Amino acid sequence: MRGSSRAAVAEGRQSFETALTSGDAAVVADELFAVTGLLDDNAALRRSVADPSREGKDRSDLVTRLLHGKVSNETVGIVSVLAGQRWAQERDLTDTLERFAVEATLKGAEAAGALDQVEDELFRFERLVDGSPELRDALANRQGDPQGKAEVISRLLDGKARPESVRLARQAVLAPRGRRFDRTIEEFLDFAAERRQQLTAVVTSAVDLTQEQRSRLAAALQQIYSKPVQLQIVHDEDVIGGIRVQIGDEVVDGTVLRRLDEAKRHLAG
Repeated sequence: MRGSSRAAVAEGRQSFETALTSGDAAVVADELFAVTGLLDDNAALRRSVADPSREGKDRSDLVTRLLHGKVSNETVGIVSVLAGQRWAQERDLTDTLERFAVEATLKGAEAAGALDQVEDELFRFERLVDGSPELRDALANRQGDPQGKAEVISRLLDGKARPESVRLARQAVLAPRGRRFDRTIEEFLDFAAERRQQLTAVVTSAVDLTQEQRSRLAAALQQIYSKPVQLQIVHDEDVIGGIRVQIGDEVVDGTVLRRLDEAKRHLAG
């Protein structure tokens, strides 16, 4: 985001955090997701709410009139404050609303002491989808019915995962906003990591790591990146030995498979 939008997010976050102390995080999350969808589907309304040529108070008043009595006071307050800010692009406003909705969902899990569980469940479900061509095609089909996709997720996760995990996985197919399912889940997990001021490392290994190995690896990565690092372990028998660590776009590949591939390329060259 450009400067004006970054400042708008910072201003809106104060209202968002205050609202979460007095309101129901799950309710706020669902309502913010609904408002995001409303603005995504109505270009004229979105332009009116984000129009920089209009006074901020006018935009805030428009949102208040539109939402009053339809959503909680906490949600009205959040959206009103955001609408009153200056945005570099219309999309920045709706992106922020979606992000706050995700964070409100995660806040509910955090209050229940289950944030780690939700992050792990989302990560593992995304890996499950990625490893199943049939399931991946069903959720990625742009012509498919979003409600039908959401029902598939509910059948797979209801009773087996936290309500917050189910809500976010369903949201990823109900309102993908132009993204693939896997990329949407990755963004949601990035929001969680940023909110906790930590990084997430995807560690690929042929075998499970012991708790001691995980602790040593997390400590080493924390020393390198100067931030707490949460590990997400992926098992891949093709790795043969060693590990592959990915943090964001950075990859450290120390696997036997990678070294064999390099040797083959050297011999072929």
